[in-house]
Amino acid sequence: MPKSTPNFSFERKCCGPVCGVDEAGRGPLAGPVVAAAVILTPEKIPEGLNDSKILSKIRRELLLNEIMKNAQIGIGIAEPEEIDRINILGASMIAMRRAVLALPCLPETALIDGNKIPDLPCKAEYIIKGDARCLSIAAASIVAKVTRDRLMIDAELRFPGYKFFQHKGYATRLHCSLMQKLGPSPIHRRSFSPVKYFYD
Repeated sequence: MPKSTPNFSFERKCCGPVCGVDEAGRGPLAGPVVAAAVILTPEKIPEGLNDSKILSKIRRELLLNEIMKNAQIGIGIAEPEEIDRINILGASMIAMRRAVLALPCLPETALIDGNKIPDLPCKAEYIIKGDARCLSIAAASIVAKVTRDRLMIDAELRFPGYKFFQHKGYATRLHCSLMQKLGPSPIHRRSFSPVKYFYD
């Protein structure tokens, strides 16, 4: 049975402007968690929007350009220090709130990927696996993923040697071996294993 693709039915059930919200970067050992909120223009929805995880890097970049030209975007970031102080779930909720508040206009409704709703000054509803079901959330997943990847590529310039451009902070064998050799960088999450063992 073929997999379903995201559609606009969730947005059509809502009144007024609707944004989709998603985040990228809950799992890595380093770098921020990045959230995006996107209000699509119904007449100008980029063709091929889908969950960022199943799209190629080139396709994500192309779709981001189309989203930026035809939609309203807000981006929210929670840095590693906040992740360590609060926890990753709380930091993700803060990043999502920041993304919604960063939109040019406050939406009437926010559609949130997952099963939790951040504290927002508008109506909100969560959609489990929303990035694969809802076009606005799929768009937000692309914006969040590409934005975070770019931040991690820039991080390599500030903290050379960790090859953040390659693994984006995820716990790959290469990343762990480089961290073992160099020690944690200032953007490593001290509360995450195995990073925290360097500080015990």
